[in-house]
Amino acid sequence: MSGTRRGRPGKGLGAGVTGHNHRFVAGRCGADAPWVLQDERVSDAHRAVRAADPDSPLDPAAMRAQYRTAGLAEEDLAADPYEQFARWFADAVASGLHEPNAMVVSTADAEGRPSSRTVLLKAFDARGFVFFTNYGSRKGLEIAANPYVSVLFPWHPIARQIIVAGRAKRVAAEETAAYFRSRPRGSQLGALASDQSTVVASRAEIDAAYARLAARYPEGTEIPVPTEWGGIRVVPERLEFWQGREHRLHDRLRYVRDGEGWRIERLCP
Repeated sequence: MSGTRRGRPGKGLGAGVTGHNHRFVAGRCGADAPWVLQDERVSDAHRAVRAADPDSPLDPAAMRAQYRTAGLAEEDLAADPYEQFARWFADAVASGLHEPNAMVVSTADAEGRPSSRTVLLKAFDARGFVFFTNYGSRKGLEIAANPYVSVLFPWHPIARQIIVAGRAKRVAAEETAAYFRSRPRGSQLGALASDQSTVVASRAEIDAAYARLAARYPEGTEIPVPTEWGGIRVVPERLEFWQGREHRLHDRLRYVRDGEGWRIERLCP
């Protein structure tokens, strides 16, 4: 089939990201690393206008970055998208990106009205990508009504994006409890104190709720896992790996679920 191919065996997981259930290892890279090639300059004309009149309105249309990154070829991809994600995630960590595990999760309600927010990836493996939230929050309620979601990793400084489309489902209670116990005490109390996405009269009300719980569960006391809080696993059906290129002719390679395996498609930029 034109424009598609099967995944080929990869070269192993990305450096600093290993094992069945991946966690995150910080690192740095040199300026000559092949993925750190984005030119972040705005146009000279825009700079000249701003220099002459610093109070002039910012013009988004004049803001351009010229991407100079090396390309992304089909033969360079791993056999499955999880290994490819691990490679790129390791690159993002090594580049020094702030919170490379930050991802934008987009959901839609039963009527198809979308909403988006940034959350933190906390685990990934061949089962999918996991984040934690209040099940009564807007995203939690929308997922309950419509499990189809989109996830975006916007790694702009290294001219890469990963876009995941799939179905979201709750993780097992045991997995939620294990992660909750690993959180700092303050974060555990915060999950109990916040009725996420509901209207609150003031910040003082939130702080008072936290203070009451801190008094109820002093240091050394086990804090219970909130009944309406836990993990969400996004099980991918499609994963697109986007690599910025010159002249806006970006590389876009997409894994699509095909039976028990994956096929790879190239998309026009």
